[in-house]
Amino acid sequence: MRRHLSLFADPMIAVLILATALAILLPASGDARPAAQGVSNAAIFVLFLVNGMRIARGEIARGLANWRFFLPLFAWVFGAMPLIGLGLSGLAAGFVPPLVALGFVFLGTLPSTVQSATSYTSLAGGNVALSVVGAALINMAGVFVTAPLFASLAGSASVDIGSDAIIRIGLILVLPFVIGQAVQGWTLRWLRERKGEVAWLDRLVIGIAVYVAFSGAVEQGLGAMFSAAGWAALIGLVLIYLVAATGGAWITGGVLGLVRQDRISFLFAGAQKSVAIGAPLAAILFAPEVAGFVIAPLLLYHLIQLMIAAPLAALLADRQRAGQDLG
Repeated sequence: MRRHLSLFADPMIAVLILATALAILLPASGDARPAAQGVSNAAIFVLFLVNGMRIARGEIARGLANWRFFLPLFAWVFGAMPLIGLGLSGLAAGFVPPLVALGFVFLGTLPSTVQSATSYTSLAGGNVALSVVGAALINMAGVFVTAPLFASLAGSASVDIGSDAIIRIGLILVLPFVIGQAVQGWTLRWLRERKGEVAWLDRLVIGIAVYVAFSGAVEQGLGAMFSAAGWAALIGLVLIYLVAATGGAWITGGVLGLVRQDRISFLFAGAQKSVAIGAPLAAILFAPEVAGFVIAPLLLYHLIQLMIAAPLAALLADRQRAGQDLG
């Protein structure tokens, strides 16, 4: 059990820290920025092509059939979580730069993360199959839902999401995903036999997107814009968000009357937010000098959720073995 409690139990933590540190020490700026953005866009295209290949159409159909689980999960992820983010964005506005405060709205509109949600559901003794399908469906929906939902909630405060951004989303996210779905009959088995390599592809692409985004923010003076109180407020608000998300997802699963295994699946699929969608989407929606500010709450949230997920899953597993409940 001790290895699950390690700070770096999930390699994604190290990737995010390394990408952020590299952006601070050696940012892609000046003439290097367009080249870095091009590499990031190409990597994102490949990632979503692979995502389309590996999310089986049969799993999507099974998830839609289980509407009693999926519809409340969809409502929680794209309804309750964005509203919590909108409220925290208002609180953050008095402590952090406006674009960072806006990042709480962006964070709220993102789908959940598939890989870690499934892993921690398994560790906690939850319904793994349901977690895989639920998180996959939410991620697929996020490709289409997140950008318009963010634009509607952010309103005039948001960066302009015009036709150019919609075209970029279509070409870099939706098109490769659709192509992947179309060819998955020839590729699905091959990818499933190489889960380890695919997981590292995810991490590499996310690392590139985070590096490019934070490079722009560093060039704009991100560090100098924060006081110590500002950093404390940002971390505190992210912790509040994570507690509200985790507690709310667990309580909602109880109100729905889900059996314990399904309730655990709802908890991890509902409370965790995906940097795998968030960082690439921010790189497409926002200019590099803006994206780093907007994803700051997301990176903190993702790092902290990974740090607490293993201990939480271990606690749930221990309680299940002891025949206890968390309420």
